[in-house]
Amino acid sequence: MSALGKVVRSGVRRRRVQTLVVGLATMMAVTVSVLGGSLLVVSGAPFDDAFAEQHGAHLSLQFDAGKVSAGQLSKSKDVQGVSGAAGPFRTATVTPRSDGAGPGGPLTVAGRGDPGRDVDEVALRDGRWPTRSGEIALSADAPLIPALGMEITFPDLPGDPELTVVGVARSVTRTADAWVVPSQMPALTVPGGGGYQMLYRFTEADTAARISAGGSAVTRSLPSGAVLGKQSWLTVKETAERETAVYVPFLMAFGALGLVMSVLIVGNIVASAVGTGTRRIGILKAVGLTPSQVVRAYVGQALIPAAVGTALGVVAGHLLAVPVMAETEEVYGTASLAVAPWVDLTVTGGVLGLVAVTAWASAWRAGRLRTVDALAVGRTSPAGRGRWAARLAGRLPLPRPVALGLARPFARPVRALAMGTAILFGTVAVTFTVGMSASLGQVMKAKAHDVADVVVPAPLPDFGRPGPPGAEGPSGAVDAPGTGGLPGSRSPQGSGAEKQSEADPAAVVEAAAGTGKYYSAATVRMAVSGLTGAVDVIAFTGDASWGGYTMVSGRWFDRPGEAVVPTPFLTATGARIGDTVTLNGNGNGAAEPVTVRIVGEVLDPRNDGMQVFTDVSTLAGAHPDLTETSHHVAVTPGTDVTGYVDALNKDLAPLGVTAQAGGLGAGGDMVVTLNALSAILTLMLVAVAALGVLNGVLLDTRERVREIGVHKALGMTPRQTVAMVLTSVVVTGLAAGSLGVPLGVALHGWVLPAMGDSVGLRLPGSVMAVYHGAELVPLVLGGLLIAALGALLPAGWAARTRTATALRTE
Repeated sequence: MSALGKVVRSGVRRRRVQTLVVGLATMMAVTVSVLGGSLLVVSGAPFDDAFAEQHGAHLSLQFDAGKVSAGQLSKSKDVQGVSGAAGPFRTATVTPRSDGAGPGGPLTVAGRGDPGRDVDEVALRDGRWPTRSGEIALSADAPLIPALGMEITFPDLPGDPELTVVGVARSVTRTADAWVVPSQMPALTVPGGGGYQMLYRFTEADTAARISAGGSAVTRSLPSGAVLGKQSWLTVKETAERETAVYVPFLMAFGALGLVMSVLIVGNIVASAVGTGTRRIGILKAVGLTPSQVVRAYVGQALIPAAVGTALGVVAGHLLAVPVMAETEEVYGTASLAVAPWVDLTVTGGVLGLVAVTAWASAWRAGRLRTVDALAVGRTSPAGRGRWAARLAGRLPLPRPVALGLARPFARPVRALAMGTAILFGTVAVTFTVGMSASLGQVMKAKAHDVADVVVPAPLPDFGRPGPPGAEGPSGAVDAPGTGGLPGSRSPQGSGAEKQSEADPAAVVEAAAGTGKYYSAATVRMAVSGLTGAVDVIAFTGDASWGGYTMVSGRWFDRPGEAVVPTPFLTATGARIGDTVTLNGNGNGAAEPVTVRIVGEVLDPRNDGMQVFTDVSTLAGAHPDLTETSHHVAVTPGTDVTGYVDALNKDLAPLGVTAQAGGLGAGGDMVVTLNALSAILTLMLVAVAALGVLNGVLLDTRERVREIGVHKALGMTPRQTVAMVLTSVVVTGLAAGSLGVPLGVALHGWVLPAMGDSVGLRLPGSVMAVYHGAELVPLVLGGLLIAALGALLPAGWAARTRTATALRTE
């Protein structure tokens, strides 16, 4: 081994604490960087690749067949700015029943003779494309679980058409839920119903403004009101990337904290090693090491633990990426996602390069020292530094050891600043994590809507064995989604032909002693003009505004025909508060479409925000037999909830439903993952911060070992020695904590809205305003706690050092 190698190895072994701190700081930075880089790649790559390969449509428009003709739509292909167009395709929204199951959600079916090529090439995943009437290809994203050979019937359409699934396909821009040959469309369209679909690609379509301009150009010559709905490829892309995009701002914050802390700690440790090893540097130069070799020696002492930390960080980043990437697998039929090798190489090279540059800048001073000057310099601090602070502390009515400790940071201001910076970042991380957990809790409350004291959930409808086409359900109408059985009632076992009980749990709830406010909710699946798939429409009986629905803007609906929707619904439909949207009845044209005016924006992340909340009377035309699915009760003041539930359940027992205390509750894998990640990364940052303090205090106590020996010779006890060392970080800890808390609050105020934007949600003030004055005091004291944790070991070492040994130490 060369002389330089021996110097590097001995330095790494001798400075064990510094080696550990550099390794952990680097591991933290690499872990977050690998995780963040991986998510940035997988969030966009699958969609972008599929969109380019399948020539996805930049804009899909749904038209009213009664107001525009196929010939008029064909002329729009020649509009300036249109690089390609497909259509017009006849479309219909239908509600299928498959292989003996109950009705499924509404499907948007398009009549296409082939999968296409230049615009929206539909990719076959299994089977083949329909070639004749009686065949259908289902989208892999359709509400029905697709399976080849499955028989699909449409009992609510004239002639009860029956189709066989011959293919499973996917449109990257989700232009339809199913496809049939054009000759099949008349059988799937009720008289006077159906529409046309046009798919466009534009020469410029990278922004929402350009897509909107392209849409205006192709519809300018068409009759007013002909457009029923539209869907931009940017909206579909945002939805596809939503699951992983939410993590990116969060990881950027932790990544920035980790990288900055890593740079500062590495630079501080190397600078401290140079400062405390000045005499050793002189000896190394005296025995023949050149200035360049001295610099390389200290850079090597930093790079060895950094390399180990980098390797561990890459492994940790891969492990933490597993639960997050699992949410994006199989989105486009891709294989299991994994961390891209170039991400590992980029992060590894970048972090090690950053460490090397930082260490070189700090070690440069060692190379410039003259040999004679280095040999003549001792380790004691310059005389007189911090004397004023010591005199001031001595006048305070405090024990002498405490006064000596409080004055110590002013004797080594640069070292105190380095320790304070480490504590600062630890406090920022803790403050941010506490605020994020509280904000996510508010989001989960908005998602659960669990303000009610008591909830009476209804059993799932029992569709039973399907009868012949046109058979009537218990309400006398053909079965439709959510109406196959009255919630709260059951058919007697073994007598499926008998009518179910007409008893209503709402009457029982209303008559119960102790019932205060209450409302009922029913959920049905309906189609929205211009969008594929279906959305949940939640219809309320009674005032549900008190039920935990957090408004972002606008107001809660107060009359029939009004609705409130989440932010993603507004984004997907291009609507604003005050606009109207059309809900296509029960999805097959058997009922009149329902037009609702949006009067408010509500925070609700369930079902990707694709929901509509309205009054039950709004759906009277489309679902006259709509029944409640759940009942939500707020008991009167002073009523015992447990006793109320027990009494209510006795009355509900004949109806086959059971009341429960509290709301329905709701969780989320994403929230659990975010909370777990933030806890792990925060603990890592706090550990690195505490080790940074440990390094600084350890250097300080070793420099003061003779001074400590003098104090012990004059009667200072081990407990007083511990108190002196611990109080030496009090000023630094409190100052860093006082500055770190507002910075953590500011970081929360930047990251949380960015996380909301990444999933298409706007966050109201109640989600952001989670910090309160009384709660900030413990967070400020958290900086002091981090400082005390880091100083404990050096304090114990100083207390255990024998007086004679300390006095003999140079």
